[in-house]
Amino acid sequence: MTATATEGDDRIIRESGIDARIAQIVQPVLRGIGFRLVRVHLSGQNGLTLQIMAERDDGTMTVEDCEEVSRAVSPALDVDDPIEKAYHLEVSSPGIDRPLVRKSDFVTWTGHLVKMETSILVADRKRFKGKIAEAGEDDVLIERDVAAYGQEPTVRVPYDAIADVRLILTDDLIRDALSKDNRERKEAKKRRGEPDDAPEGAEDETEQEL
Repeated sequence: MTATATEGDDRIIRESGIDARIAQIVQPVLRGIGFRLVRVHLSGQNGLTLQIMAERDDGTMTVEDCEEVSRAVSPALDVDDPIEKAYHLEVSSPGIDRPLVRKSDFVTWTGHLVKMETSILVADRKRFKGKIAEAGEDDVLIERDVAAYGQEPTVRVPYDAIADVRLILTDDLIRDALSKDNRERKEAKKRRGEPDDAPEGAEDETEQEL
């Protein structure tokens, strides 16, 4: 992924190639119905699978939300037709071990363990594993999980150097993610005036063959 500027896209980690073209198509549709794009990825899995990862601004994403996004983006993809072959459309929530794509994601998950790849050498490396110690305006401070001999225990990585980063599943992350999800769902229901009696789900997903 790259950080090529796209109008209305506040992500700092973005797609390239065909994925970027698809992102340009679906992002305005998502914004129009109250969602934000996390990631687009076209893979050869199960023939050809287009994964669109999305969430509401408050971070929630239910099964019904996935279905709503699927219904909304399908016509737009049919019109622009960026994929020549038949494919499966998979709309999903980011999940607990989610990719981090916005500065706010780094702020939200400060203190948690991540795997990171950079597009250029940073402190003589392109791969890092460690905790987010601090999320600044221009860079993120990573506290190395295991520092090799002679390495500094922390490394500061500019946002524009990051190619890919995602949370690593740990007990602390699961606990904090579920707590955050429950809190955000309750707040969202209050705003919508709905009773808080629905069962909570883990990661929600819907698939559609196109």
